[in-house]
Amino acid sequence: MSLRTEALAVRLGGRTVLDGVSLALAPGTMTGLVGPNGAGKTTLLRALAGLLPPAAGRVLLDERPVMEIPPTARARRIAALFQGAEIGWPMSVRELVALGRAPHRRAFVGPSEADRAAVERALRRADLLPLAERSADTLSTGERMRALLARALAVEAGWLLADEPVTALDPGHQIDAMHLLRMVAREGVGVVAVLHDLSLAARFCDRLVVLAGGRIAADGTPAAVLDDALLATVFGIGVARGIHRDGTAYILPWDRRAPHSGEESR
Repeated sequence: MSLRTEALAVRLGGRTVLDGVSLALAPGTMTGLVGPNGAGKTTLLRALAGLLPPAAGRVLLDERPVMEIPPTARARRIAALFQGAEIGWPMSVRELVALGRAPHRRAFVGPSEADRAAVERALRRADLLPLAERSADTLSTGERMRALLARALAVEAGWLLADEPVTALDPGHQIDAMHLLRMVAREGVGVVAVLHDLSLAARFCDRLVVLAGGRIAADGTPAAVLDDALLATVFGIGVARGIHRDGTAYILPWDRRAPHSGEESR
């Protein structure tokens, strides 16, 4: 199941937020969208989900324009988690997660055995079984984010798009969530996540797409993309690098750098 953009441009409020973005995404791969604030990361994610119309170019799901696919059919194939999602009325965590099965259900028909099994899998994967019967409106911010991630997992779609899925989580659950997203990708799902933590992005993602000013500044493996020159130019930072005892390379944002010269800011 392919998902790609061709010379995509998106305008919001009269301003061009994305301009000429061409990107082919691969199933079974975890892709991180990284870049400074205002780079267009969430806008690109929303365009991939078919929630924003292109001003130019196209978004294609299996070579069909995503905007031409009926919303219910699109929701069965692309699951999405966005920041700011609201829980509209009191319900249990289990009921909230079960909303992810809505695209698979017929009107006025109760959940099938497959629906119930998918909900249980999502609750277990997001470490929410102990909270399953709790009212969702009593959850902490981090617990709520995990519940919304579980709702997206319950769709069991071919694509999972996640906007800052670890931002509200404590460090332990951040690592759990990144492990989970990578595991989902290993099972054949295409995972695309907007991430701000470069350390987690470098460790867990197969591929990083760096956005700056609404355009792609770099695209490749974390090791190839996150070099000192790009980090200084795009993010205005220098990093500390090391090798963990398991052999995994890591980076830590360390100081501010002048964007173009790479020299430390004073």
